[in-house]
Amino acid sequence: MRLTLFLCLIFATPLAAQAPDKTSPLLSYFEAGIICPPPSVGEVAAPGTVAGTTHLIEEEPPFVAQSRRVPAVLGIGFGVKSTTGGLLGIPDVTIMVTHPPMGADNTVRQTFLSRIDSMEPSLTFYQFDYDYELVQGVWQIEASKNGEILYRTTFEVVAPDQVPGLAQVCGFEHLLS
Repeated sequence: MRLTLFLCLIFATPLAAQAPDKTSPLLSYFEAGIICPPPSVGEVAAPGTVAGTTHLIEEEPPFVAQSRRVPAVLGIGFGVKSTTGGLLGIPDVTIMVTHPPMGADNTVRQTFLSRIDSMEPSLTFYQFDYDYELVQGVWQIEASKNGEILYRTTFEVVAPDQVPGLAQVCGFEHLLS
């Protein structure tokens, strides 16, 4: 019995990372992948996160890969670009990122507010800024408004040597942990 449970746990993690995306009919565009984040131009308070802030950026970076396997490398980002068909966009969207335990409090869920625009893609991403964030396993990003899920997608954060090309794609290989 223990061996069966052990094998189920081993094989369940990669399968969970392959879960299909869930998207609402309110979205007109959805794309997920890995980015090389541009420099931050400021921060916004995000009390539902371990760091307490989120980055502000001026330039929207392209996805360098549409992979869902993300190397655990400082500086790498991963997330979603989306738009809505409504003319006014969707303000006050709750973003929830779930992941393996991290930080001193073993946090497994972080939340912050964002928006989804109607004309230009809105980018919501998670960027590895601190060593404590480099936890390997299944990560999920979900956007919701008033309890309705707008999208949910899953990534798998892995050791850099499992995806060596991606580990070096942003030029942060000197930061490999």
